[in-house]
Amino acid sequence: MIEIEAVGTVQVLTFSSGRVNAQDVELLKELTGALGELRSSGAGALVVTGAGRAFSAGVDLNRVVDGGAGYTDRLVPALSEAFEAMFSYPGPTVAAINAGGCVLACACDRRLIGPEAQIGASEVRVGVAFPVAALEVMRYACGDRAEDVLLGGRLYRGDEAIANGLAHRVVADDLVEAAVAEASDLGGIPFDAYRHTKAQLRAPALARMRAGGGIDSEVPALWGSEETQRRIAAYLEGLRRR
Repeated sequence: MIEIEAVGTVQVLTFSSGRVNAQDVELLKELTGALGELRSSGAGALVVTGAGRAFSAGVDLNRVVDGGAGYTDRLVPALSEAFEAMFSYPGPTVAAINAGGCVLACACDRRLIGPEAQIGASEVRVGVAFPVAALEVMRYACGDRAEDVLLGGRLYRGDEAIANGLAHRVVADDLVEAAVAEASDLGGIPFDAYRHTKAQLRAPALARMRAGGGIDSEVPALWGSEETQRRIAAYLEGLRRR
């Protein structure tokens, strides 16, 4: 479900799972493992992107409905682990966003977005609560725009995505090529200086993630509740009718 290819000094990690690279337990665990291996091997700069038409369509809601509470009990910790692994990766990370993938993309240091790509955290509109790791990633990326982005649940494009902290620049041509160039440039910074500075900047957010177990214990129950399951099923039915 994940492919990793070296392009010069940059590792390019590509989600390749189904039509829209939706995040299920298996993909998330594979991502966490891959990031751990890259980290252990001393890999430096990393580009993250998605095969096909989407970086990632976010959580695989069909699996949530099919699996019920038993599945969400596994999914929420897998989400938290993957978000934290991406957010704490020591080297430069650049997301090449062709559509979607909001929290994982925002866990990267830099985010390049296609001109027609949509990005946003729309989970609240479906009735889905965020684990602490997701909230902290979004708070870090969006700053004083985080509340509007998370509670509004809107999708953004282009300059509006940049204004709300979801992207750094719009790339009209080869998105992955631009991301590799940016990652290569950041990779030219002495690694220990980059790693240490990044760790210090993100330490408060990481501390809150790791202290959030009490809050996170509520999230699987909210996802697995009958009301939330009905809302998700209705949302998916609406998508199918479009």
